[in-house]
Amino acid sequence: MNNFVYNIPTKVYFGENQLSHLGEELSKFGTRVLMTYGGGSIKRNGVYDSVVKSLNEAEIPFIELGGVKPNPRSGLVYEGIALCKKEKVDFILAVGGGSAIDSAKAISLGVLYDGDFWDFYCGKKVPEKGLPIGTVLTIAAAGSEGSSSSVITNEQTMLKWSVGSDVVRPKFSILNPEFTCTLPAYQTACGITDMMIHVCERYFTNTKDVETTDRLCEGLLKAIIEEAPKLMNDLENYQARANIMWAGMIAHNNILGVGRAQDWASHAIEHELSALYDCAHGAGLAVIAPAWMKFVYKHDVNRFAQFAVRVWGCDMDFACPERTALEGIHRFESFLKSIGMPVTFAQLGAKEEDIPFMVQQLCKRESVGVFVKIGAKEAEEIYRLAL
Repeated sequence: MNNFVYNIPTKVYFGENQLSHLGEELSKFGTRVLMTYGGGSIKRNGVYDSVVKSLNEAEIPFIELGGVKPNPRSGLVYEGIALCKKEKVDFILAVGGGSAIDSAKAISLGVLYDGDFWDFYCGKKVPEKGLPIGTVLTIAAAGSEGSSSSVITNEQTMLKWSVGSDVVRPKFSILNPEFTCTLPAYQTACGITDMMIHVCERYFTNTKDVETTDRLCEGLLKAIIEEAPKLMNDLENYQARANIMWAGMIAHNNILGVGRAQDWASHAIEHELSALYDCAHGAGLAVIAPAWMKFVYKHDVNRFAQFAVRVWGCDMDFACPERTALEGIHRFESFLKSIGMPVTFAQLGAKEEDIPFMVQQLCKRESVGVFVKIGAKEAEEIYRLAL
């Protein structure tokens, strides 16, 4: 196990009626709030009205920036930065899922920076300060409500890149599973897939002697595997929603990743899909992650066999661990199919002829993958395994 420093300052209010704490938390950090959110879902399901009521009762002035889209774009970030500077905003409240929260994080960095916020995402600058952020979560998926990361698509270059810094970790997050009960099945399944791959990006590591976090990763995956079918069969199942919502937080606040090298190749490779086709991130991961596994498993057959046995309940074939490893990948892919996820380019609507462009875009990154280094040749093979 490697040395590490772990700090998660995000205060979490979890469960029913926790929105009642919004006013008291905001009063600790800001006097003028930007509330950012996505489409009309929070207005249809009543979350918007509840948040506005809480803000008004606490007598906290706020302005709104709606229109955040899935795979959040740079254009709205620039709009938010300008709005915050004009209105002298000192706190950003994201109401929604990962896209709203990631946009809030990007705006947070840009408001207190004289240059282009994209400098942080392309690695030219390291974040040093930003406006404080809070969240009201309505989609269990990205884990951005407790993480130090943010992903934005640059509309000029079509690059979908990320930044990671505790500067943008939310000060507080309100997680009421009721707020996710109106999500349709497909969006729910995309969220489940996203959090599972967040775990896998940490699980498949070259670091030795990480049994504690291995077991934590395996336990969380098994909990998701158990709860997901309950939820897909009854989308208003509060307890299943609660377990899945908490799983999303744990999967990406890095408690599972300390002391070990992390990979993140599947995410990087998928980002080219969702940047080009604007598909749901979770759906893209359902296509890419099994293909990545099929490409890299021989690098550490025993780790993949461990994944198969401990997570998917496969019998260990000691004479041929490779069979066990492949059976685990097969069961993972079958699980994704069972919750309604696409697992091929065709099912996603992606095109084989676009693979060279996606490889070209991917290779603009400094590096891809840690478990196995991924270059242009390797990336093309993974994309083709997903056809």
